[in-house]
Amino acid sequence: MTDQQPTAPVRQTPGHGTTPPVAPLRSIGRIPVVDVRPAVGDGAFPTKSVVGEVFPITATVFREGHDAVNATAALTDPDGVTHYVPMSCTNAGLDTWRCEISADRPGVWSYCVEGWSDPYATWVHDAVIKIAAEVDAEVMLEEGARLLERATREVQHNAAGRKVLAAAVRGLRDTEQPPGARISAGTTTEIQRLMTAKPLRDWVSPGTSYSWWVERDRALTGAWYEIFPRSEGASFDEKSGKWTTGTLRTAAKRLPAIAGMGFDVVYLTPVHPIGTTNRKGPNNTLTAGPDDPGSPYAIGSADGGHDAIHPDLGTFKDFDAFVSAARKQNLEVALDLALQCSPDHPWVAAHPEWFTTRADGTIAYAENPPKKYQDIYPVNFDNDPAGIYAEVRRVVQVWIDHGVTIFRVDNPHTKPVEFWQWLIADVARDHPDIVWLAEAFTRPAMMATLAKVGFQQSYTYYAWRNDAAELREYVEELARDSAPYMRPSFWPTTHDILTPYMQYGGPTAWKLRAALAATLSPTYGIYAGYELIEHVARPGAEEQLDNEKYQYKDREWSRYEPGGDREGQSLAPFLSRINEIRRQHPALHWLRNITFHHVDDQQMLAFSKKHGDDVVIVVANTDPHATRQSTLRLDMGALGLSPGDRFVAHDLLTDASWEWGSDNYVRLGPDTEPLHIVHLRRF
Repeated sequence: MTDQQPTAPVRQTPGHGTTPPVAPLRSIGRIPVVDVRPAVGDGAFPTKSVVGEVFPITATVFREGHDAVNATAALTDPDGVTHYVPMSCTNAGLDTWRCEISADRPGVWSYCVEGWSDPYATWVHDAVIKIAAEVDAEVMLEEGARLLERATREVQHNAAGRKVLAAAVRGLRDTEQPPGARISAGTTTEIQRLMTAKPLRDWVSPGTSYSWWVERDRALTGAWYEIFPRSEGASFDEKSGKWTTGTLRTAAKRLPAIAGMGFDVVYLTPVHPIGTTNRKGPNNTLTAGPDDPGSPYAIGSADGGHDAIHPDLGTFKDFDAFVSAARKQNLEVALDLALQCSPDHPWVAAHPEWFTTRADGTIAYAENPPKKYQDIYPVNFDNDPAGIYAEVRRVVQVWIDHGVTIFRVDNPHTKPVEFWQWLIADVARDHPDIVWLAEAFTRPAMMATLAKVGFQQSYTYYAWRNDAAELREYVEELARDSAPYMRPSFWPTTHDILTPYMQYGGPTAWKLRAALAATLSPTYGIYAGYELIEHVARPGAEEQLDNEKYQYKDREWSRYEPGGDREGQSLAPFLSRINEIRRQHPALHWLRNITFHHVDDQQMLAFSKKHGDDVVIVVANTDPHATRQSTLRLDMGALGLSPGDRFVAHDLLTDASWEWGSDNYVRLGPDTEPLHIVHLRRF
């Protein structure tokens, strides 16, 4: 004998040796509970919701033989207190059980499904059959009486409940009555309701426990407005041919207008110093003039890096004033977190090992063929992960300390996923209210995994989903399959994206895409200038001509205000109305409550959202070039109505009202409005 631990046998050629040991199986439990949903990554990642968000839990629960089984969802709150939610069998043949749950406060929760044998349901089933057949009647009645006596002892019923149970026991044992009358005493609606609310549970078998993160509502719902601070207040002098930059102070003057349009979040592109080496000129040209500001994504200069503010924009005192002004307008401040560097960034000199050095000794700049970013060095997280992790965490804290509550992360898919998992979790320990948005227009697996490891929100493919069929398919995927972990943020355009649909669709397309983004998804975003329908693209690229990313832009907002020479040419009133509708109708605050309806014309999209008594129906013509007419066929049950019901359809955009039923005529397009947003009113 030796103290050495035995080693696992090694697989050899089949037939010539031993096989590896079998991994121990998890106990199935006395009452099997399997196929619990949602279980993100089979439980490797948490399920997500926000406070008050209702979502279903399903499981397969069964047992041997013919005794009745039942199931309960057990929810454990952040204080360790367990709450029980009864489940219902939705498909007896497949043993499928379901309930809907929600949380009343944020924090780390968990849930599991408990399977259990239901002695009362078993007795009811057997007793009814046997007594009707005059088989073992007295035995069955006495077993029922004893079962209810046991319920009185073992389950905490109030005085009224105990009185009901006692009366049932007496009725079951009342030999002066026939068996048929006696069994009725133990199977009344009142008794069954009591035994359902507080059941006897035998052989309770908990399934796997799943982590459940409950977050504040901004993690799911919000209207964003993106600005380049340097453009807000910028002006061009025709005489000198030079620009005067906007500042954080002048940008703050734009906040009342942003809030006045009903937005919840003002999102700032990077505010840090910009490098001069390889600085890009207008329209991404390789040569910048002496007065060209460069891309704010080429972060870092002698004035500092990610923890500094560009001197042209102001100081931290000015940033704090901006945040304060935003809060007075009930706006949260989101900041771009772009983990990349100009060649002039302090990190390049202090930590050259944080970058990739090519064979010729130069540091590799960023590329996304065919795009090249000669003014940017990507950080190489493999060279010194501990040092990079610590520095980024420090930088993030700087901005949290200055009032940033949301981070829009630039290209997170180009950094290690495990880094984001660590960073978001580490920040959440001290600042659980921080929200992270992933700007990851990339492969589905990466987008999904970034969401699973912590990002509360994600940019999506919405900009490229334009016709009715593909929109429906995509939103159904987001609202069903990925809803337990990924929350979409719909943007019709960004400072980098201007699709052909938006280039050539005219004002109708711009109204339609904003309205659909705002009603299909609880979170959507608008890039400054959307109101002005800035639709001209740089040749050969799906981005704006004279992209604000590379130059100042003075949009001369005052010219679109009442009395200005361009009054009436802005979509600002339309966006204001869309956001007002969102605020007035809680049905639009949620993702999973969407139902799609049929329209005979395949270019038309119809869907509804229901939350309590609030029902909103949206019908849209996705063809921006032609007015179309068709028949809308509503799923009345999804609206909380019966097939023959009629209701008042109040269009929230035009204030018109009609009487609608299951089949309705609709006409939408450039010569009317591209969509109806209808509030259902009962007669």
